[in-house]
Amino acid sequence: MDKHFLNPLFAPASIVAFVGHADDPGGQTPAGHTLREAFRTDRFDGTLRFLDVRTKGTLEELAQTHADLALIALAPRDVAAALEIAGRIGCTAAAVLSSGIGADQAAQWRKIAQREGVHLLGPNSLGFQRPLLHLNASAAGPLAKPGPLALVSQSGALTASMLDWARQNGVGFSSVVSLGPHTSVDIPQVLDFLANDQATHSIIVYLEGIADARRFMSALRSASHAKPVVVLKAGRKPAGNEAAQTHSAAIVGSDDVFDSALRRAGAVRVRSFVELFSAAKCLASRYRPVGKRLAVVTNGGGPGVLAADWINEIGLDLGKLSAPAQKVLQPALPPLASLADLIDLSEEALPAHYRAAIDAASADSQVDGVLAIFSPKAGADAAATAKALADIPRPMNKPLLACWMGDSSVGKARSVLAEATIPSFRTPEAAVGAFGNIAAFYQNQQLLQQTPPPLSALAKPDIEGARLLIESVLAERRRVLTEMESKSLLSSFHIPITRTMLARSASEAMMIATQLGFPVALKIDSPDIPHKSDVEGVALNVMNGTGARDTYIEMMERVARLAPEARINGVTVQKMVRARRGREIYVGMVTDEPFGPVIVFGAGGTMIELLNDRAMELPPLNQFLAHRLIERSRVAQTLGEWRGASAVNMEAIEDVLLRVSEMVCELPELREMDINPIIVDESGAVSVDARIVIGSSTQAAAGHLGNGYQHLAIMPYPARYRREWPLPGTGGGTYIVRPVHPNDAQMLQALVQGLSPESRWFRFVSRFHELPPSMLSRFTLIDYDREMALVAVMLERSVSPEGTVLESEHIVGVSRYVTNPDQTSCEFSLVVADEFSGKGIGSRLMESIIDVARDKGLAEIDGLVLANNPDMLKLVRRLGFTVRPFPEDPDFKLVTYML
Repeated sequence: MDKHFLNPLFAPASIVAFVGHADDPGGQTPAGHTLREAFRTDRFDGTLRFLDVRTKGTLEELAQTHADLALIALAPRDVAAALEIAGRIGCTAAAVLSSGIGADQAAQWRKIAQREGVHLLGPNSLGFQRPLLHLNASAAGPLAKPGPLALVSQSGALTASMLDWARQNGVGFSSVVSLGPHTSVDIPQVLDFLANDQATHSIIVYLEGIADARRFMSALRSASHAKPVVVLKAGRKPAGNEAAQTHSAAIVGSDDVFDSALRRAGAVRVRSFVELFSAAKCLASRYRPVGKRLAVVTNGGGPGVLAADWINEIGLDLGKLSAPAQKVLQPALPPLASLADLIDLSEEALPAHYRAAIDAASADSQVDGVLAIFSPKAGADAAATAKALADIPRPMNKPLLACWMGDSSVGKARSVLAEATIPSFRTPEAAVGAFGNIAAFYQNQQLLQQTPPPLSALAKPDIEGARLLIESVLAERRRVLTEMESKSLLSSFHIPITRTMLARSASEAMMIATQLGFPVALKIDSPDIPHKSDVEGVALNVMNGTGARDTYIEMMERVARLAPEARINGVTVQKMVRARRGREIYVGMVTDEPFGPVIVFGAGGTMIELLNDRAMELPPLNQFLAHRLIERSRVAQTLGEWRGASAVNMEAIEDVLLRVSEMVCELPELREMDINPIIVDESGAVSVDARIVIGSSTQAAAGHLGNGYQHLAIMPYPARYRREWPLPGTGGGTYIVRPVHPNDAQMLQALVQGLSPESRWFRFVSRFHELPPSMLSRFTLIDYDREMALVAVMLERSVSPEGTVLESEHIVGVSRYVTNPDQTSCEFSLVVADEFSGKGIGSRLMESIIDVARDKGLAEIDGLVLANNPDMLKLVRRLGFTVRPFPEDPDFKLVTYML
């Protein structure tokens, strides 16, 4: 992220606004008129000048002017000139408020802005608002109320609609940013800013499309690690793929892939903009574990049943009080109260009964959240009952939501709940849906923490052999692998397959079948037939040699008639898999635009399209992600003990998924893959059939050099940079240098807290005693493609009183670089624990981070070092850095190293 750009854009001290001449109907655009009105009424805190770019003498008038931000609300013919003027007066950022600008015109303005050193928001943008600064640099209507939410929207119309809705419902914002097609500033850049904006507690995003999946996922993962992110996306209808050549590609729509991407990024998806705000409001009080068991406290059976039905509908669980909790609570409730499923307090419920029930549910380990439902009854006091909830001490250890049904009789009660910041809803379904968003957020945060390497800990695959096979197929100008080739590729990655041999004559089919043992299956082998069953090219349960011979002859004749143009290699013969109670599953892979490879899992067999069972995950996978992927499928319900059959070997299924993840990571030429069916039982899993589609890849060469994985939306954990080094002067001690991991957050915080004030000042130029949560998350959950952080880790062993050997890690140093916007250089930083200073760890960390930057193809690494930090200056000189004065601040030295 270019901080020099984002700071003046979103927090400018001075603005120059080009809005056209008020007396010229052709020069005063609607956006310019709106901008004038906005600044007239909103009392911007900084300095502001309105100018007409076409007025004679404008340049002379601006000669002594400086502004952080230029706001341009002009007709398209005048925008280029305004950008040039903005550059000449030193503006570092500009926002063009316009609509309907095409890609060519936008590209031209972008080039002008780059030439003038101006970073550009727009075109096709309504601008932005910063209510805390009284800054309405937008044509989106009146300034929003200040608040903790940030709104980023790719639709100007929807931005205005959301602001209008929020205004009527008392919702406030820290920032509002409107983006449109062809804008220079995109959603990833805005998310990077908001992730580190202290005024923003949660982020809501309206999205229509993305251009760069890797940048989007990187920014979204970083932002949602720091604070809740809720996304509303248009275009939910699945996009069909008519050219799909495998089952996997045929049943996966892009909207499903987007859902998977959001889960992996730790964000939450909603379906309407009203739900968008309620979800953000509920998620704002996060940082506590939660499950999906929602207890319902109600004074009416009907509303409670509606809530329970919707709990089941959206995949949550009804939270039920444990037997001990029921025993304690029952005497404190009305005689007709029921605790069997719902906590039904009956029509005689009083405020004290609600309070007792909520306290019991909050303390019960079998409950993850509480929904209190109140329906108006004769003699019931809605406001007093709401007051009972408001009086519960904050913060609660579990989410509490409220649903006060009705209208006029519960208006005061809703005000009480709103003042107590208890999320309140008008219907049970809306309240349950809001809790579903909370549960999804915490489940997705677990997925976010997973940063697997490209290769699993299983036996190393034959990657070179697999690449040679793919190269030979591509050399023949083919895209679809035969069954034999597909199974060979699976074997390279140790995926269990049935023994399969190719017969080129009827006699050969009979001999192979006899050798393999009966029963056998015969299948046509052709690069031109995607689905063998479509041409009756599959025969199962062939029981003897004569049957194998006759089946071969009949199959060849039938296929020649039904697919006369197809090239036929022969017929494959394989022994039938005999699993008495085995289940059929499939594992597939499809390439999505723009997210790249996606792994698919579900029920297998010939009914795959009809069953339409699919669960998806972006690679790379680890065992945790593989397990969650299986859980999301419908076929998962049949994999345990089911109808007299033993539970299947889940570890074998997870291993297949991990192997497929390895294939996807290491072979960027893969386009589609369909392993179906995979027969799985208690003893293991075996792949019966497979079909793979490949294509040439520009990432292949880079991937083979170890600098690849550009085809993946999520950069794998770069385990190849892990090294173990001896610790000088300790008589044989060692330490590990490895890339940072999200789980390192607490160890990194401990390192910072343990630094001396001087060391902390040298590293951060700040007096804080610990890293703020947003900075801690930004330092530990990183995009390994655009930055790198290496940590030096000491491993300590101790023995417990019981004699158990205990191991603990702690971080003693960190080196880091972040790629600059020019994409050719990077800026580094270094910190080492005081007690390990002078032991060579700092030198090792710097040498290692330099090696990584060189491996990424960067040309230069530089940094700013305080002039009064002699140890650091001595270190960089010894490593060969050039040390020069820093023109912008004499307190710093600029150190540079050519890679």
